Amino acid sequence: MKADRRAVLGIGAGAVVCAGGAGALALRDPPLPPGELAGADMVRGHRLRDGGFPAPGRFEKAEVVIAGGGIAGLAAGWRLAEAEFGGFRLLELEDSIGGNARGGANAVSAYPLGAHYLPVPNREAGALRLMLRQLGMITGDRDGVPVYDPAQLCADLQERIFWQGRWQEGLIPRTGLSPADRRDLAAFQQAMAGFSARTGSDGRPAFAVPMAYSSRDAELRALDRQSFAAWLDAQGWRSPVLRAHVRYAMRDDYGTEPGDVSAWAGIHYFAARRGWAADGAGGNELTWPEGNARLARGMAERLGGRIAPGMIVHRVARDGDGLAIDAFDARRGDTVRLSARAAILAMPRFVAARVCPEAGGTEGFGYAPWLVANVTVDRMPRGRGVPLAWDNVSAASEALGYVVATHQGPAAISAGTVLTWYLPLSDMAPADARRLLVDRPAEEWKRIVRDDLLVSNPELEGAIRRIDLWRWGHAMIRPVPGFLDRADAAPPAPPLFLAHSDISGLSLFEEAHYRGVHAAEAAMAHLGHAHETLL
Repeated sequence: MKADRRAVLGIGAGAVVCAGGAGALALRDPPLPPGELAGADMVRGHRLRDGGFPAPGRFEKAEVVIAGGGIAGLAAGWRLAEAEFGGFRLLELEDSIGGNARGGANAVSAYPLGAHYLPVPNREAGALRLMLRQLGMITGDRDGVPVYDPAQLCADLQERIFWQGRWQEGLIPRTGLSPADRRDLAAFQQAMAGFSARTGSDGRPAFAVPMAYSSRDAELRALDRQSFAAWLDAQGWRSPVLRAHVRYAMRDDYGTEPGDVSAWAGIHYFAARRGWAADGAGGNELTWPEGNARLARGMAERLGGRIAPGMIVHRVARDGDGLAIDAFDARRGDTVRLSARAAILAMPRFVAARVCPEAGGTEGFGYAPWLVANVTVDRMPRGRGVPLAWDNVSAASEALGYVVATHQGPAAISAGTVLTWYLPLSDMAPADARRLLVDRPAEEWKRIVRDDLLVSNPELEGAIRRIDLWRWGHAMIRPVPGFLDRADAAPPAPPLFLAHSDISGLSLFEEAHYRGVHAAEAAMAHLGHAHETLL
């Protein structure tokens, strides 16, 4: 269990070899704990890919059909409901809503299956703040500045990093740094602070969240023509500590290596967030045991009975002034055709292009595969150095570390917990990574997860009770150089509207929420429904 991290994790070209070696060692290993292997519904996804659906046998009507129940689709439905536009339906392929913001639960705790926090929003994110007020996360104002419920803000200790055999506070090591490390780290932080404070000639912030509010200055947009790694090279910043931190950040938000991330997107990660909150909470995050599934559930409750799960939307076509939407009901085994005055395709581009070619092509759209493991333990991790944090990252690992589900509230004092462990398969071609997710047996993934945790937390030996695995083949859009041009592409003509974080090129909750609200407001404007814009 003290093997080299890259060999243990089996990342990259050596993955297949490592998998065989791990199997050979299995007889000498302690028994692996139980746990399920699950993920996005590949059977339904492949059914959509392969086609062959029965002709429509039922016919219904709706004013607006939302196809997709991820955050963008839920946000579109939330906005329609907020505007008292009741004639809509939301169709979701899976049996549960939320997209990559879904969650699970066991007897110990709820836990995330994907996205697990929301940074305190920027001032420009007005629609999102309205929703957070409705959900009780913003409890009031102080001198016109939002006040957040402290129980839903991340508690201390927020972050720690395992570095040179000890845990340190924060995500950048503070000891064992060379003069060159310190120089490059300081220069990088100064540059990011400058970008964060910068305003373009159009009066907009250089980098904003949602990104639609960012400046369109040509000098800034030119950053999108090169990779983040190339931009760092041009600055002369080669500190391995800085590069490791940047790599962690790019893989954390984008599931992508710095050499493949647009420099604009890379700088956006560090410079765009200026959380607007009273009491110094602007730099904090909202988080819950189940992660962003809390937000998805709150939006879904606003939609009432308008959500139909298990519906594979497989055809969207113009029909006179409206649209015909064909959806296969996986529960009943038949196809329903909905006649709608408008439709919002709230789905990834590679799905939307198959369902409705008019939605646009897929060139330049790539997706990052991830493995998420929820590890149930009967005692809390500790380790040398600072105490346990909400987010725990090991500099010795290819994984992104783990978050502690019970870090918030009274449950934090419990003896056991669930650790949500994240691994983006970023240093191989996405297609190869997807094959690895499918082909590698669950027991080998469990061994990888267990062994990785025990390197930084050896005191968990014998305390791991379950390892539940979740595979994301297309977890998030990859913001490669040139992605801003895709964000500017002309949308299809009404009554067809698109809503997904793909449009922004950044798989962030704020982006999905903005795109959903934007599509809903555009649909209402097209249909002549009076409403006050939130954007």
